[in-house]
Parts: sequence; C-alpha cells; structure tokens
Amino acid sequence: MSNEARAFICGCAGEALTDEERAFITGYQPWGLILFKRNIAAPEQVAALTRSFREIVGRANAPVLIDQEGGRVQRMGPPHWPKYPPAADLGRLPRDAEAHAGLAACLMAADLGAVGINVDCLPVLDVPAPGGHHVIGDRAYGNTPGRVAAFGRAVAEAMIAGGVLPVIKHIPGHGRAMADSHLELPVVSASRAELEAIDFAPFRALADMPLAMTAHVVYTALDPNGPATTSASVVSQIIRGHIGFDGLLMSDDLSMKALKGSFGERAAATFRAGVDVALHCNGVLAEAVPVAEAAPILGGRSLERAEKALARLTGPRKAIDPVDARARLDLALATLA
Repeated sequence: MSNEARAFICGCAGEALTDEERAFITGYQPWGLILFKRNIAAPEQVAALTRSFREIVGRANAPVLIDQEGGRVQRMGPPHWPKYPPAADLGRLPRDAEAHAGLAACLMAADLGAVGINVDCLPVLDVPAPGGHHVIGDRAYGNTPGRVAAFGRAVAEAMIAGGVLPVIKHIPGHGRAMADSHLELPVVSASRAELEAIDFAPFRALADMPLAMTAHVVYTALDPNGPATTSASVVSQIIRGHIGFDGLLMSDDLSMKALKGSFGERAAATFRAGVDVALHCNGVLAEAVPVAEAAPILGGRSLERAEKALARLTGPRKAIDPVDARARLDLALATLA
C-alpha cells in the first residue's frame, strides 16, 4: 500500500477508529485527521487515537489537528486539561497582554503535544466589525488589525516553539460576516479598499505562517459569485497575491451549510479554486468518501507547501514549567475579575 497522501483531512466519529474508518483511511490515505470533543475522553485515549491514525497512514509526522482556541472553542478541557480563556480576555489584560497570550499558547501546545496532536487551528486573525455575527466575537484578540496581528504573532510563534503548527484563520477575513457560515453563506459588501485596510491586514502580517484556513464568505467586491473557499480569483489575487500567503492553504469544513452542492462537488470546486487541502470534519463516512474521491494525490506546489510546513515541526524548542506558567497566567487573568 502506497503511503502517498491525498489532499484532504478527515474526521472520525468517536473515541477510537472503527473498522470502517480504518479501511477508509487505509484506502484513501488522508493527509491529516482532525479531532473534536466527540473524539476526546482522556489523555491515554487521545494518544492511542493519534497513534493509530499515524500507524495506518505510515507517516510518523502525519498532521493531527484540533481547534483549541480557549473560551467557546476548546475541544480538550476539564477534568483532564485546563480551561483556557477566550482571545478577547487575553486582549483585555492590562499588562503584558501579548506575552500572556503567548504563555497560554505555550501551555496549550504542551497539552496537545503530549497526546500526539501537532496542529492547532489557531490563531483567529479575524477583525470583528460592528454589528458582525457573534460567531467570531470573543474569539478575536481585539478590534483593530494591528492589535489582532500582534497577538496573532505572539500566539503563532509560541505554538511553533512548543512543537505545534498554528493555522491562521479565516483567510482573508471573517470579521465582517453578518451570518454564521456553519449555518448559512455570509455575504460581505465592503469595498476592496476597506477589506485591504482592515480585514486582510493581519493575514498580510502573518503571511509567513505555515498553514492557513479559508473563509466560507462571499466578498462582493472580489467575487460576487462564490465564497473565498471556492473562488479562484480570491485565492490567486488576494490570498496568494495581495496577502502574499504561500503556505499550505486548507479549506474550512466542507460540511458547513455555507456551501452548496454534493460533497464531491464542494471538494472539486475547492481544488479548482487553488486550495491545497480540503477539510471534512464531521466524521460521517458517507460524506467523507466523495471528498476523498475528489481529492488528488498531494503533489506539485501543494506537496512542497505541505513538506515545508511539516519541516517546521522540530519538537518543543523551549522548556516550560507548566505549573509556574499556569500560575502566572491565572494571576494575570485574575485582574479581569
């Protein structure tokens, strides 16, 4: 069996891979696996799950992803892992706020690395607009592009130092959306000049990061006919062009209701747009199979980007005392009470 990876990331249904999931992974060789709360019970169980996925695909550094932001979006939590604050709370700290955001990221990276998770879909670089949907809300570090970029840099660099790859999201910006793309397709009517000045700016500032996730958002000034995820012009002219991101570009979850068409059609449209890797999260094999069928073998520039990203996984470069670090973070957060 070849262990050439296909250009997609899949989920799984429960706390261990079923026989059907093992056969699916063996046959289609996804580039990565993404975990959610339904997959998380205890440290030993998560470690066994990540280990079994890598054994099947035969790649020791195969990506295992999670959304571990803190606040509302935290897949690993009590009683086995600490609760982390939302980005907005870190942004409100009166002193050394960026350093404490980095400290939180260091602690999360240690939690993830201990159970074999090597990619965190963090930081959120979206700049919330007044009246925007609360789907971003307190997941944002601030309300200005400079502040969001500064916190995003601190968090991303801390993740890398902790041996975990960050994913900047949701490129080129979800903060103006008036709808939740999990449920419907948001349409943003701001001018390109407005988007460049605010929404795109944090992504330009972190364009050197290894991984990014697209936004299922229509920007009428850029392409009125489809969301960024399936828009060749947005990917080529904005994400690769104006923003200058040349890392591995993955879609947001193809099972979100913002997208239309069959799952094979959604995946095919994503690849035609120039996205490197399709993401399918919910672990429903009937949906995952057509995504896998539409996904090419990872090759060409996409493979180069994937290899370059994984080459940054050098393991933790910075020793951290988790007890001391957590105490310092808690002390800082107590000032917000």
